[in-house]
Amino acid sequence: MKDAVPFGKKVLEAGKHLHLEKPPTNKLEPFREMVEIARRKRRNLQLGYMWRFHAGVDKALEAYRNGWLGDVFMIRATISADRDAAQRAVEARYPGGTMFELGGHMIDRVIAFLGRPTATKSWLRHDTRIDDTLKDNTLAVFEYPSALALVVSSAQMAGAVPHRSFEVIGTDGTILIQPMEPSATLRIYLRNVKGPYKQGWQELKLPPQPRYVADFEELARAITSNTALRYSYDHELLLQETLLRASGEIR
Repeated sequence: MKDAVPFGKKVLEAGKHLHLEKPPTNKLEPFREMVEIARRKRRNLQLGYMWRFHAGVDKALEAYRNGWLGDVFMIRATISADRDAAQRAVEARYPGGTMFELGGHMIDRVIAFLGRPTATKSWLRHDTRIDDTLKDNTLAVFEYPSALALVVSSAQMAGAVPHRSFEVIGTDGTILIQPMEPSATLRIYLRNVKGPYKQGWQELKLPPQPRYVADFEELARAITSNTALRYSYDHELLLQETLLRASGEIR
């Protein structure tokens, strides 16, 4: 990771488009400098966060933006893993631990819904009996004027991948996506008929959601057709800042 932004800057300065794996760096200013190079050069900059094109999350976004869920007052997201010793050693290098390594995937989705939080509070703990320094049990809470968003990430969870979930809760409806991959299930409850959904609970089985395929398709399309990416330079900057706040890197 220490070389990602320096090499990314060189790629952009050379006039090339860039897809960069997450998290790009544990610093804000070098990342900001890279984004400004992309903006100045008018080059595409795309970060490798999962689920930017997840069918279930897109359906939740549609319901949120159309007001079908009423006033959304809470988002809850869980993304955990069952790390081996080698991966734990890598993630232990950073104060945010598993929140820094994995939490960004969900923070990215929270920002897509709610934008910039007014405050961020984190609990970055080492709670397993494993003899290392990894912050392996983490929680971040993002405050908004009329909502809260919670992101939970732990590093030693049995059955972690099927447990990953994204939930949007409003005054008139709730959407829960779990599991998120490989094949996702979306459950939705609505007080009244809205859009394509009936009143009450219903369940949608979604097709497999392969990681990053749609992202690279979008990047290729943006390059060949000179159109904008779904997520802007400003989104990437806000995401990086919010991830670092949640990870205890900046206050």
